[in-house]
Amino acid sequence: MELTYRPRRLRRTPALRAMVREHSLSAADFIYPLFVHEGDGVEPIAAMPGASRWSLSALMGEVQRAWDLGVRCIVLFPKVSEELKTEDGAECFNENGLIPRAIRQIKGAIPQMAIMTDVALDPYSCDGHDGIVSEEGVVLNDETIEQLCKQAVVQARAGADLIGPSDMMDGRVGAIREALDDEGFEHVGIISYTAKYSSAYYGPFREALDSAPRSDGSKPIPKNKDTYQMDPANAREAITEAQLDEQEGADIMMVKPGLAYLDIIHRLREESELPIAAYNVSGEYSMVKAAAERGWIDERAVVLETLLSFKRAGADLILTYHACDAAGWLQDS
Repeated sequence: MELTYRPRRLRRTPALRAMVREHSLSAADFIYPLFVHEGDGVEPIAAMPGASRWSLSALMGEVQRAWDLGVRCIVLFPKVSEELKTEDGAECFNENGLIPRAIRQIKGAIPQMAIMTDVALDPYSCDGHDGIVSEEGVVLNDETIEQLCKQAVVQARAGADLIGPSDMMDGRVGAIREALDDEGFEHVGIISYTAKYSSAYYGPFREALDSAPRSDGSKPIPKNKDTYQMDPANAREAITEAQLDEQEGADIMMVKPGLAYLDIIHRLREESELPIAAYNVSGEYSMVKAAAERGWIDERAVVLETLLSFKRAGADLILTYHACDAAGWLQDS
């Protein structure tokens, strides 16, 4: 065959492939989600093999392990005691609550580790929603934002580096930015859940935190989060959300879930110069774990390929429960 160009020429050896490789992974790309609880020791999460809820005393060993592997940012999620959950989620801004104490402890031991927090009411709500639910069963927007601003300030005061509003209330990024600035925390960044979809991929996460919508019969509770999280059928809407978050002061924008929404990551990358994060969510993690346990896939190969796909789509950062495993594999490669 008389071919002028043969693409296989640049695939012939490992050295040639490395020379022309367009994207790469490093441990510094990862943000490691960690679940914390008030109890003792470590509680394995059945729906997320390999993931656990960490007590404050056990947490430090895992944070140190992540740091030693090259991971430079963690995000904390609380498993809140039932007796502390209320309709207004007021425990979220308790200065001595679980998350502020965890932040202070980590910063005292490993001050270089960047800490991201979650800003939403669902772990603290007896109704299981990201916002306050009215007596009529409506998730209230502006009233919720008042609570979120208090939560963000408390987290910043404890030492958080990045505030992560995951609630999807309209206008919350701007309100949180103003609240942080007013309290002297202009140096604290906002990593906004910009395009967070009402997804079926969140099931294992909600088991980990016991944060799914629920009702005690005293008022109607929406069974899902469709009125504030995005419709999985929509793509252009993500551009609107991104433009609003950027105008309101977001420093980093996130797409959640990641794997089923690579097109959204790509769209945001084309529309904005801000860093883009992808959340490799619990359902994606658990499916890989389940298939690997049955010997159907090579876990290491599938995980690294999946994480690379986020970078190829345009993500700069990846929130992933595989962070420590992937960081170790990259060291070995």
